[in-house]
Amino acid sequence: MQAVVTSMVALISGLVFGLGLLLSGMGNPAKVKNFLDVLGRWDPSLALVMGGAIAMGLPAFAWARKRKTALLGEPMDLPTASRVDARLLSGAALFGVGWGLAGFCPGPALMNLATGRAEVWLFVAAMVVGMLAQHAWARRPS
Repeated sequence: MQAVVTSMVALISGLVFGLGLLLSGMGNPAKVKNFLDVLGRWDPSLALVMGGAIAMGLPAFAWARKRKTALLGEPMDLPTASRVDARLLSGAALFGVGWGLAGFCPGPALMNLATGRAEVWLFVAAMVVGMLAQHAWARRPS
């Protein structure tokens, strides 16, 4: 029964997240590219979306940090790393370049699979290949 409740909460959370992406325009690659084009046709509206997400997330993470278990009873597993290193910076740079070139980050890309557009499917395939390559790289012997 617990697995069903957890799955339902995950489904509802995903639907709310997807709806938020649709309403905010984060699923529209042209809008995202215009947001990133600060020297051209800059569209600052996504900054408000990000600001709202951060404003909602900060108190939630502060509250979660004080708990040992999630609301549904699973152990709380928050990241503990706080060091900024080459791996973090290179990963952030790769993410940013991919986001800037394609206009998608992982959530909106998955949401846009439903459009059936070839470029979205190609982006998601490339994203999966990149994730698998990173996992293989991380597991290699030092």
